[in-house]
Amino acid sequence: MTEFTIKEKYTVLNFRLTLSKKQVQNLRNHLTCSEQANNLKEVKRCLAVLAINENRSFREIANILNVSAESVRQWVHIFLTKGLTGLISKPIPGRPSKLTKQQKIKLSEIIKKGPADSGFPGACWRTPMIQHLIEKIFNVSYSVKYLSELLKSMGFSFQKATFVAAKKDEERRKEWLNNIWPEILKVSKKNNSKILFGDEASFPQWGTLNYTWAPIGEQPTVPTSGTRKSYKVFGLIDYWTGRFYHKGHEEKLNSESYMEFLKEVLSSTKQHIILVQDGAPYHTSAALKAFFKKNQHCLTVYQLPTFSPDYNPIEKLWKKIKQAGTHLQYFPTFESLILKVEDMLELLGNTKKEVLSLFGFYDELICT
Repeated sequence: MTEFTIKEKYTVLNFRLTLSKKQVQNLRNHLTCSEQANNLKEVKRCLAVLAINENRSFREIANILNVSAESVRQWVHIFLTKGLTGLISKPIPGRPSKLTKQQKIKLSEIIKKGPADSGFPGACWRTPMIQHLIEKIFNVSYSVKYLSELLKSMGFSFQKATFVAAKKDEERRKEWLNNIWPEILKVSKKNNSKILFGDEASFPQWGTLNYTWAPIGEQPTVPTSGTRKSYKVFGLIDYWTGRFYHKGHEEKLNSESYMEFLKEVLSSTKQHIILVQDGAPYHTSAALKAFFKKNQHCLTVYQLPTFSPDYNPIEKLWKKIKQAGTHLQYFPTFESLILKVEDMLELLGNTKKEVLSLFGFYDELICT
């Protein structure tokens, strides 16, 4: 039901509006969302319509919301003609992009190939280099500041590069992904075998550094004992269950200590084990080859491609332990280091879901 009296063309003095319960509830729900999003415009619009429903005058509502009576009239008119959607703010169009969609696709492809492919020195892009590239190819000029926003909108981010081995055997890596890994899965399912990815890690008592916040011009410092000693750990993680086998070692790692670790793992299960390991010298020594041959009835060994730590999920586990347990930490004694590392190993050993998440790369291969 509506009743209104018009004094002048756009000045409404009296207006009565009766909303349904559903309309009121929808307005209140949107009001709550607008408040949470700190959207003051939509908050005022919802409040204005709800106030009209409570028989308040336009002028009274305008004074309360600190807006003009004409604004209140327009909001009510929009609500009556378009409903709640009419009160929602429309996005403000930004400045048209200087590059077309096709030009952005081409630029993205060029950036992904690396600077060297475009005749620049080095292996990492810097913003002025991309600025020069865009001007040269597309005859479009961008400021360095705005160019960063453009690259972000295209799915790029400014991040720290990492080294990769130039000696990677790409053919061997493809062979691993396309043939060897599917073969491992097939054998494992057929024989109900465990698939254990193995590796070792070293945790130095003198600590490891990481990024941290600090005042500009004041380099942060972390105490260190200065002792050049480290705690080593053998590890294996199960692809199927997420179980984490580990054993600490205080002396230098070698074939004998590795063999003792594998013996303990073999004795802990009746299942056949498929061991996936890298090419560390003591993994492939004559003593280990003899050990593998002797235990071939319960142990099958596969070697990862050379220089392929990204194919070994346990590498991510070591990184997690160091980030959470030893980065930027001070260990006054070797015993305090061992205690911390063992605590972290125990913690990871009890979170099988987190260990299983490390195999996401191989799970994606199965899906594809």
